Amino acid sequence: MELIVNGRMQTLEVGTILELVEHYELTGKPVMVEADGQVIASEQWASTAVQPSMRIELVHFVGGG
Repeated sequence: MELIVNGRMQTLEVGTILELVEHYELTGKPVMVEADGQVIASEQWASTAVQPSMRIELVHFVGGG
């Protein structure tokens, strides 16, 4: 399915936000997910279905100086 992830068109075979986070190997990291303008709480990732052409922003935090 085609999705727009962080502004780039991607073709991915994922069914939920959780699967998308796992695809990008962000599980267990501090991540914020926004789907079509709505912030999705991590408790909802497994139950939030991904739809074709959905606009998703994945923001993760890294340390550094």
